[in-house]
Amino acid sequence: MSYTNNDLFTPETTKKLEELYKEVLELLGEDPLREGLLRTPLRVAQSMQYLTKGYQEDPAAILNSARFREEYQQMVLVKDIEMYSLCEHHMLPFYGKAHVAYIPNGFITGVSKITRVVETFARRFQVQERLTVQIRDCIQQTLNPMGVAVVIEAEHMCMQIRGVQKQHSKMVTSAFTGTFLKDVRTREELMHLLH
Repeated sequence: MSYTNNDLFTPETTKKLEELYKEVLELLGEDPLREGLLRTPLRVAQSMQYLTKGYQEDPAAILNSARFREEYQQMVLVKDIEMYSLCEHHMLPFYGKAHVAYIPNGFITGVSKITRVVETFARRFQVQERLTVQIRDCIQQTLNPMGVAVVIEAEHMCMQIRGVQKQHSKMVTSAFTGTFLKDVRTREELMHLLH
């Protein structure tokens, strides 16, 4: 399978979104013909397509594009992966770091492919809990390792700039399979490497 990365905007979708964002501006009491807002609906239409580009990407194809036979059977950890997503409840950003580990079972993947899998699932409307599980399940199903661990630490703008307005709180989620679930020593090694 081949995988190509592109950030092209669909002209039909861009036009429809642009019209909707003009209407949103009007409904909020703004004038979309005001100089500073003239191109805002277009920019937001393109921005939203970029921020949700994960719907057009196949994370399994990304992993398979650099899948190699290797007999390495120790933990592989990619940590501090920058992550940006949109909360599906308020369409506001949440952002932080993802840490992804797996123990190969005959196959490894390119290190950048792990980060691209995180990016693909993050660039969809999400809740952090589901994002964590989707990353785990994709790696487990595609590479069939002895175990996968995903830990995400994120700050949520929907809680920081609206609602309870708690500025320094973080949400931490984790999801494990295989050895990371069954073997306490493996989980402890992971936690040691993360801190």
